[in-house]
Amino acid sequence: MDPVLRGLPSAFWSVPYVGSRFPGSPAVAARPGLAAGANCQLFAYEVLRHFGLVPPALRSSDLWTDTRATVRVSAARPLDLMLFNSTDDAYGAHVGVRTREERVLHLCAEVGRPAVWEPAEFAARERYRVLVGIKRVTAGRENRGACNSY
Repeated sequence: MDPVLRGLPSAFWSVPYVGSRFPGSPAVAARPGLAAGANCQLFAYEVLRHFGLVPPALRSSDLWTDTRATVRVSAARPLDLMLFNSTDDAYGAHVGVRTREERVLHLCAEVGRPAVWEPAEFAARERYRVLVGIKRVTAGRENRGACNSY
């Protein structure tokens, strides 16, 4: 099995999709973590934190333009963030985490719980058909040599 997926505690697999729980939201400020649910960004960032990375708490378009804690890359590696949308606009893009087996771990309203999809499953859905791009979190990587081996 994929080491990224195998490395997640069982609690990650039962996180419900809650659209109002996004980075910077009052709901997350009042009750941090995943126990009360998450949107795609909050879920993806918590996955990365579990593996020792330090993603910025940004919404999709701000994540896409960020250059302090992330870099854009053309080829995805495990633990990279992948942004999907109906167009190439990062505003409102769906965020998932690339796994070792070239799949994407994500949390979406359609499924309601974390799911692992192949790129073709995103492309088959109008709202996720375009891969906006890939972001690699650089903050924390220098301290987590094991992350780089995924």
